[in-house]
Amino acid sequence: MSGDLRRQTHEKNKCHKKLRRLVGQALTDFDMLADGDRVMVCLSGGKDSYTLLDMLLSFQRHAPLDFEVIAVNLDQKQPGFPEHVLPAYLTGQGVSFEILEEDTYSVVKQLTPEGKTTCPICSRLRRGILYGHARRIGATKIALGHHLDDVVETLFLNMFYGGRMKAMPPKLKSDDGDNIVIRPLFYCREKDVARWSEMADHPIIPCNLCGSQENLQRQVIKKMLANWDREQPGRVENIARSIANVTPSHLADRELFDFEGLEVDNAGFLKLTEIV
Repeated sequence: MSGDLRRQTHEKNKCHKKLRRLVGQALTDFDMLADGDRVMVCLSGGKDSYTLLDMLLSFQRHAPLDFEVIAVNLDQKQPGFPEHVLPAYLTGQGVSFEILEEDTYSVVKQLTPEGKTTCPICSRLRRGILYGHARRIGATKIALGHHLDDVVETLFLNMFYGGRMKAMPPKLKSDDGDNIVIRPLFYCREKDVARWSEMADHPIIPCNLCGSQENLQRQVIKKMLANWDREQPGRVENIARSIANVTPSHLADRELFDFEGLEVDNAGFLKLTEIV
Protein backbone atom coordinates (compact mmCIF):
# COMPACT_ATOMS: atom_id res chain seq x y z
CA MET A 1 0.00 0.00 0.00
CA SER A 2 1.42 3.38 -1.02
CA GLY A 3 1.96 6.20 1.46
CA ASP A 4 -0.83 8.28 -0.06
CA LEU A 5 -3.28 5.39 0.11
CA ARG A 6 -2.33 4.64 3.72
CA ARG A 7 -2.83 8.30 4.60
CA GLN A 8 -6.24 8.37 2.89
CA THR A 9 -7.30 5.18 4.66
CA HIS A 10 -6.16 6.58 8.00
CA GLU A 11 -8.09 9.84 7.47
CA LYS A 12 -11.21 7.95 6.40
CA ASN A 13 -11.08 5.70 9.46
CA LYS A 14 -10.49 8.71 11.70
CA CYS A 15 -13.50 10.56 10.26
CA HIS A 16 -15.69 7.47 10.56
CA LYS A 17 -14.68 6.94 14.19
CA LYS A 18 -15.43 10.57 15.06
CA LEU A 19 -18.89 10.46 13.50
CA ARG A 20 -19.63 7.06 14.98
CA ARG A 21 -18.63 8.30 18.46
CA LEU A 22 -20.89 11.35 18.17
CA VAL A 23 -23.78 9.30 16.81
CA GLY A 24 -23.32 6.77 19.59
CA GLN A 25 -23.41 9.58 22.14
CA ALA A 26 -26.68 10.91 20.68
CA LEU A 27 -28.23 7.45 20.54
CA THR A 28 -27.36 6.92 24.20
CA ASP A 29 -28.13 10.40 25.54
CA PHE A 30 -31.61 10.46 24.05
CA ASP A 31 -32.44 6.74 24.15
CA MET A 32 -33.06 6.67 20.41
CA LEU A 33 -32.95 2.93 19.75
CA ALA A 34 -34.24 -0.17 21.45
CA ASP A 35 -34.09 -3.92 20.87
CA GLY A 36 -36.50 -4.95 18.14
CA ASP A 37 -36.81 -1.51 16.55
CA ARG A 38 -37.64 -1.25 12.86
CA VAL A 39 -35.90 1.95 11.76
CA MET A 40 -37.04 3.69 8.60
CA VAL A 41 -34.13 5.78 7.32
CA CYS A 42 -35.33 8.62 5.10
CA LEU A 43 -32.84 8.72 2.24
CA SER A 44 -32.90 11.78 -0.01
CA GLY A 45 -29.71 11.15 -1.97
CA GLY A 46 -27.86 13.95 -0.18
CA LYS A 47 -24.69 13.72 1.92
CA ASP A 48 -26.54 13.89 5.25
CA SER A 49 -28.90 10.98 4.69
CA TYR A 50 -26.17 8.80 3.14
CA THR A 51 -24.00 9.41 6.21
CA LEU A 52 -26.93 8.69 8.50
CA LEU A 53 -27.49 5.36 6.77
CA ASP A 54 -23.79 4.46 6.99
CA MET A 55 -23.67 5.19 10.72
CA LEU A 56 -26.82 3.23 11.53
CA LEU A 57 -25.62 0.26 9.49
CA SER A 58 -22.33 0.38 11.41
CA PHE A 59 -24.19 0.31 14.72
CA GLN A 60 -26.46 -2.44 13.44
CA ARG A 61 -23.37 -4.58 12.82
CA HIS A 62 -21.55 -3.87 16.07
CA ALA A 63 -23.91 -2.48 18.73
CA PRO A 64 -25.43 -4.79 21.38
CA LEU A 65 -28.89 -4.10 19.97
CA ASP A 66 -30.97 -6.05 17.50
CA PHE A 67 -32.72 -3.59 15.19
CA GLU A 68 -33.76 -3.54 11.55
CA VAL A 69 -32.87 -0.83 9.04
CA ILE A 70 -34.91 -0.08 5.94
CA ALA A 71 -34.04 2.83 3.64
CA VAL A 72 -36.94 4.73 2.09
CA ASN A 73 -36.66 7.31 -0.67
CA LEU A 74 -39.47 9.54 -1.87
CA ASP A 75 -39.24 10.12 -5.61
CA GLN A 76 -41.04 13.47 -5.90
CA LYS A 77 -40.94 13.42 -9.70
CA GLN A 78 -38.61 16.34 -10.06
CA PRO A 79 -37.56 16.81 -13.70
CA GLY A 80 -34.31 15.04 -14.42
CA PHE A 81 -34.32 13.03 -11.20
CA PRO A 82 -31.94 10.06 -11.77
CA GLU A 83 -34.25 7.24 -10.70
CA HIS A 84 -31.60 4.55 -11.14
CA VAL A 85 -29.00 5.97 -8.72
CA LEU A 86 -30.43 5.03 -5.33
CA PRO A 87 -31.70 1.54 -6.23
CA ALA A 88 -28.31 0.69 -7.76
CA TYR A 89 -26.39 2.05 -4.77
CA LEU A 90 -28.58 0.41 -2.11
CA THR A 91 -28.65 -2.92 -3.92
CA GLY A 92 -24.86 -2.82 -4.12
CA GLN A 93 -24.71 -2.12 -0.37
CA GLY A 94 -27.10 -4.97 0.41
CA VAL A 95 -29.55 -2.60 2.11
CA SER A 96 -33.30 -3.23 2.26
CA PHE A 97 -35.06 -0.30 0.62
CA GLU A 98 -38.29 1.03 -0.86
CA ILE A 99 -38.81 3.80 -3.40
CA LEU A 100 -42.07 5.76 -3.04
CA GLU A 101 -43.34 7.64 -6.08
CA GLU A 102 -45.47 10.74 -5.48
CA ASP A 103 -45.63 13.77 -7.78
CA THR A 104 -45.28 16.39 -5.07
CA TYR A 105 -43.09 18.48 -7.39
CA SER A 106 -46.07 19.64 -9.46
CA VAL A 107 -48.12 20.36 -6.34
CA VAL A 108 -45.33 22.40 -4.76
CA LYS A 109 -44.75 24.45 -7.92
CA GLN A 110 -48.48 25.08 -8.24
CA LEU A 111 -49.02 26.15 -4.61
CA THR A 112 -45.85 28.20 -4.07
CA PRO A 113 -46.29 31.93 -4.87
CA GLU A 114 -43.82 33.49 -7.27
CA GLY A 115 -40.58 34.41 -5.52
CA LYS A 116 -41.35 32.40 -2.37
CA THR A 117 -39.37 29.42 -1.11
CA THR A 118 -40.73 25.97 -1.92
CA CYS A 119 -39.43 24.47 1.34
CA PRO A 120 -42.49 24.85 3.64
CA ILE A 121 -45.00 23.19 1.31
CA CYS A 122 -42.50 20.60 0.09
CA SER A 123 -41.48 19.56 3.60
CA ARG A 124 -45.10 19.25 4.79
CA LEU A 125 -46.07 17.06 1.84
CA ARG A 126 -42.95 14.94 2.16
CA ARG A 127 -43.38 14.53 5.89
CA GLY A 128 -47.01 13.43 5.53
CA ILE A 129 -46.16 10.81 2.92
CA LEU A 130 -43.21 9.42 4.88
CA TYR A 131 -45.09 9.34 8.19
CA GLY A 132 -47.96 7.49 6.55
CA HIS A 133 -45.59 4.96 4.99
CA ALA A 134 -43.86 4.40 8.34
CA ARG A 135 -47.21 3.39 9.82
CA ARG A 136 -47.93 1.04 6.93
CA ILE A 137 -44.63 -0.84 7.23
CA GLY A 138 -44.70 -0.94 11.03
CA ALA A 139 -41.62 1.23 11.54
CA THR A 140 -41.04 2.01 15.22
CA LYS A 141 -38.59 4.85 14.52
CA ILE A 142 -38.10 7.30 11.65
CA ALA A 143 -34.49 8.43 11.28
CA LEU A 144 -33.72 11.82 9.70
CA GLY A 145 -30.32 13.15 8.64
CA HIS A 146 -30.34 16.55 10.37
CA HIS A 147 -26.98 17.46 11.94
CA LEU A 148 -25.78 20.02 14.49
CA ASP A 149 -25.59 22.83 11.92
CA ASP A 150 -29.22 22.20 10.92
CA VAL A 151 -30.24 22.41 14.57
CA VAL A 152 -28.46 25.74 15.18
CA GLU A 153 -29.65 27.18 11.86
CA THR A 154 -33.24 26.31 12.76
CA LEU A 155 -32.83 27.96 16.17
CA PHE A 156 -31.77 31.25 14.56
CA LEU A 157 -34.37 31.01 11.79
CA ASN A 158 -37.11 30.75 14.41
CA MET A 159 -35.61 33.57 16.49
CA PHE A 160 -34.89 35.98 13.62
CA TYR A 161 -37.94 35.35 11.46
CA GLY A 162 -40.50 33.70 13.75
CA GLY A 163 -40.01 35.41 17.12
CA ARG A 164 -39.74 32.14 19.03
CA MET A 165 -36.95 30.09 20.60
CA LYS A 166 -37.28 26.70 18.94
CA ALA A 167 -34.82 24.34 17.26
CA MET A 168 -34.85 20.69 16.15
CA PRO A 169 -35.11 18.13 18.96
CA PRO A 170 -33.00 14.97 18.80
CA LYS A 171 -36.10 12.86 19.37
CA LEU A 172 -39.79 13.68 19.12
CA LYS A 173 -43.26 12.25 18.75
CA SER A 174 -45.04 13.31 15.57
CA ASP A 175 -48.08 15.57 15.81
CA ASP A 176 -50.39 12.65 15.04
CA GLY A 177 -48.81 10.67 17.86
CA ASP A 178 -48.11 7.67 15.64
CA ASN A 179 -44.39 8.07 14.95
CA ILE A 180 -41.15 8.60 16.88
CA VAL A 181 -38.62 10.65 14.92
CA ILE A 182 -34.90 10.47 15.76
CA ARG A 183 -31.93 12.53 14.58
CA PRO A 184 -28.79 10.42 15.24
CA LEU A 185 -26.49 13.06 13.65
CA PHE A 186 -27.60 15.60 16.30
CA TYR A 187 -24.04 16.11 17.61
CA CYS A 188 -22.28 15.98 14.21
CA ARG A 189 -20.97 19.05 12.39
CA GLU A 190 -21.90 19.41 8.73
CA LYS A 191 -18.25 19.75 7.68
CA ASP A 192 -17.50 16.28 9.11
CA VAL A 193 -20.58 14.81 7.42
CA ALA A 194 -19.52 16.36 4.10
CA ARG A 195 -15.98 15.05 4.54
CA TRP A 196 -17.19 11.53 5.22
CA SER A 197 -19.60 11.59 2.29
CA GLU A 198 -16.80 12.64 -0.05
CA MET A 199 -14.48 9.93 1.29
CA ALA A 200 -17.23 7.32 0.96
CA ASP A 201 -17.88 8.48 -2.62
CA HIS A 202 -21.63 8.70 -2.16
CA PRO A 203 -23.60 9.23 -5.40
CA ILE A 204 -25.09 12.62 -4.51
CA ILE A 205 -28.44 13.59 -6.03
CA PRO A 206 -29.05 17.38 -5.93
CA CYS A 207 -32.48 18.81 -5.11
CA ASN A 208 -33.91 20.80 -8.02
CA LEU A 209 -36.48 22.54 -5.82
CA CYS A 210 -34.91 24.24 -2.81
CA GLY A 211 -31.36 23.53 -3.94
CA SER A 212 -31.78 25.82 -6.94
CA GLN A 213 -33.22 28.78 -5.02
CA GLU A 214 -30.96 31.68 -4.09
CA ASN A 215 -31.10 34.01 -1.09
CA LEU A 216 -33.05 31.62 1.10
CA GLN A 217 -33.24 32.65 4.75
CA ARG A 218 -31.40 29.47 5.75
CA GLN A 219 -28.54 30.37 3.40
CA VAL A 220 -28.19 33.70 5.19
CA ILE A 221 -27.90 31.87 8.52
CA LYS A 222 -25.42 29.40 7.03
CA LYS A 223 -23.14 32.26 5.99
CA MET A 224 -23.37 33.74 9.49
CA LEU A 225 -22.36 30.43 11.09
CA ALA A 226 -19.54 29.97 8.57
CA ASN A 227 -18.16 33.38 9.50
CA TRP A 228 -18.31 32.46 13.19
CA ASP A 229 -16.47 29.21 12.49
CA ARG A 230 -13.67 31.20 10.88
CA GLU A 231 -13.54 34.05 13.39
CA GLN A 232 -14.74 32.41 16.62
CA PRO A 233 -14.06 28.62 16.49
CA GLY A 234 -16.25 26.73 18.93
CA ARG A 235 -19.06 29.31 19.02
CA VAL A 236 -21.49 27.17 16.97
CA GLU A 237 -20.83 24.16 19.21
CA ASN A 238 -21.46 26.33 22.30
CA ILE A 239 -24.77 27.49 20.87
CA ALA A 240 -25.72 23.86 20.25
CA ARG A 241 -24.80 22.96 23.83
CA SER A 242 -26.94 25.82 25.13
CA ILE A 243 -30.04 24.16 23.65
CA ALA A 244 -29.53 21.35 26.15
CA ASN A 245 -28.74 23.69 29.03
CA VAL A 246 -31.82 25.87 29.45
CA THR A 247 -32.72 27.91 32.55
CA PRO A 248 -36.46 28.71 32.25
CA SER A 249 -36.42 31.12 35.22
CA HIS A 250 -34.00 33.35 33.30
CA LEU A 251 -36.12 33.56 30.18
CA ALA A 252 -39.67 34.94 29.93
CA ASP A 253 -41.97 32.09 28.94
CA ARG A 254 -44.83 32.01 31.42
CA GLU A 255 -45.76 28.51 30.24
CA LEU A 256 -42.36 27.20 31.35
CA PHE A 257 -41.93 29.09 34.61
CA ASP A 258 -44.40 30.26 37.26
CA PHE A 259 -43.47 33.93 37.53
CA GLU A 260 -46.79 34.81 39.19
CA GLY A 261 -46.20 32.32 41.95
CA LEU A 262 -42.79 33.69 42.95
CA GLU A 263 -42.48 34.56 46.63
CA VAL A 264 -39.67 35.12 49.10
CA ASP A 265 -38.49 32.25 51.27
CA ASN A 266 -39.27 34.04 54.56
CA ALA A 267 -43.04 34.06 55.06
CA GLY A 268 -42.72 37.32 57.01
CA PHE A 269 -41.73 39.27 53.90
CA LEU A 270 -44.08 40.55 51.24
CA LYS A 271 -44.72 38.27 48.31
CA LEU A 272 -42.96 39.47 45.19
CA THR A 273 -46.30 39.45 43.41
CA GLU A 274 -47.53 42.14 45.81
CA ILE A 275 -44.65 44.53 45.12
CA VAL A 276 -45.54 47.32 42.71
